Amino acid sequence: MTRAFVCGCSGVTLTREERGFLRDSAPFGLILFKRNIEAPDQVRALIDSFRETCGDADAAVLVDQEGGRVQRFAPPHWRAYPAAARFAALDLPLERKERLVRLAAALMGRDLRLLGVSIDCAPVLDVPVAGSHAVIGDRAYGRDPRIVAKLGRAAALGLRDGGVLPVAKHIPGHGRAEVDSHFDLPVCTTPLDELRDTDFLPFAANADLPMAMTAHVVYTALDEECPATLSKPVIDYIRDDIGFTGLLLSDDLSMQALHGDLRGRAAAAFGAGIDLALHCNADLAEAAAVAEAAPLLAGASLARASRAREWRSEEMHFDPVEAWAEIQAALAIAAR
Repeated sequence: MTRAFVCGCSGVTLTREERGFLRDSAPFGLILFKRNIEAPDQVRALIDSFRETCGDADAAVLVDQEGGRVQRFAPPHWRAYPAAARFAALDLPLERKERLVRLAAALMGRDLRLLGVSIDCAPVLDVPVAGSHAVIGDRAYGRDPRIVAKLGRAAALGLRDGGVLPVAKHIPGHGRAEVDSHFDLPVCTTPLDELRDTDFLPFAANADLPMAMTAHVVYTALDEECPATLSKPVIDYIRDDIGFTGLLLSDDLSMQALHGDLRGRAAAAFGAGIDLALHCNADLAEAAAVAEAAPLLAGASLARASRAREWRSEEMHFDPVEAWAEIQAALAIAAR
């Protein structure tokens, strides 16, 4: 049986202690970071080792591969993909920008699929506002929520074209955060009516996507105390009002926006209604605490996970060389 959490590992191979933990805890998946990546064959071997240790050939492997500054797979072995904002800023019709975004995401998805990665924690559907922290910044597809919705959907479909699952983040919206949730807790006091028309809109327009990641942000219009990840009123709003029906993954529970021990954080997140807990820093003591709080993946969460797997398609037939050349040509024209 699979337990409803995702963990990290410390290096480019699994340690003996990590193998024991994975065998005992049976996580839903493993998330990779730059510390885990040297070269294609090494990554494939690490992923194979993870799945063999878990005894599950289909165990999920996740990564944050957005392009721009959030790009775990980078040169010299992989392409340097543009940040989302570069596509949004192109002086081109929206339909053309959608095509370029989809092509870039399909190429990223193909890169990941060839390594054995099955889930990409992208696209970012957040809508930054003036004065917000730069943690989102150029990771977003601009400041118009309708454009963000369309370009974000193009990216999600492109990842599917490449053969991996997308994860919309950070639901219901991280764009107004004035601090970085890796280090502090953002509090958003914007009225609900305004949030519906801005921050929440790209997520509502993409409520049929297979997976989403929560934001460690307090929305006082819905819950004056708890960030979305730990808030039942916010998770209920995500389900009932935004209409998201897919698999809901927490953002990293080790981030400093959250307080208390890791077991308590995980228990609160599951109590709020998330499906999967994410723990990234490879601290085995912390990961074990999250695993203790994580239930077996069952019931509605298991059904959502099954539907998510079905959403992924076979690789779309496209020429990677031609696709990359088309993207590079558009960016070169914009740079003149």
